[in-house]
Amino acid sequence: MQIYLIAALGELPFARQHHPSLACAAYHIGAGSSLLRQNTLLTVPPGGVLCVSDQNAPFIDDPDALCAAAVRECSRRTYDGVLLDFTEPPTQDRLTFAARLARLLRSEQRKLYLTEPYGASIPDAAILLDTALSGGSLTEHLQEAAARWGSHRLALDISRVRMQFPLPCPSGVGTPLNSEALQALMAQETPAVFFSPELCARYFTYTCNGNTRFVLFDDADTLKEKLRLGQQLGITAAFVRWADVADIADSLFD
Repeated sequence: MQIYLIAALGELPFARQHHPSLACAAYHIGAGSSLLRQNTLLTVPPGGVLCVSDQNAPFIDDPDALCAAAVRECSRRTYDGVLLDFTEPPTQDRLTFAARLARLLRSEQRKLYLTEPYGASIPDAAILLDTALSGGSLTEHLQEAAARWGSHRLALDISRVRMQFPLPCPSGVGTPLNSEALQALMAQETPAVFFSPELCARYFTYTCNGNTRFVLFDDADTLKEKLRLGQQLGITAAFVRWADVADIADSLFD
């Protein structure tokens, strides 16, 4: 399995010490359907994946120009493909751009990686599947996706789970915890920690003011297990965010 470590420009020197294949998050969409990048990217070794953000992106009025710019950048910096790190709901201009870019990249033996809301409607693109589940079964989730689209069209989005839930929690939505908060909570409660095969994550419970809390979290071993599970199902690529794993990078990439 090919693993790409998504890193912002300032994170690249640290990320590269742990993993050679990077998705450089230094690109965004500018006015006039231009592809903008940080100039200091020139100091970064080539290779990996071009990662484009849609944060504050304007309407894409010339998708062909934006596609051409992305393909030129891939050739210039020998990128394996493009990750469209789009977090906004799909719009027609972005879908049109993504569909055309996917066809162009495929003709050059490169891949386009998209989040599921976009990728589901673009057959030439690889679909990113989020592995951070709070219910159900990760194995079944991946198997259903492979049956629907084919494992060759899938890539894993290895999002690190660190979340706290009240019990009961009908919504299934909890409160995110950062590393410091999780470590402090575990030091305070010294809980018995268990592994959930269904969610492929660790968990524990504790009581606060008479209310039971459920804490679900990933560590290096559970993330490795998610990668192994994806590989078993024939999924050939995965993306991990450096900001999620900086504190466990030594163990994760050993």
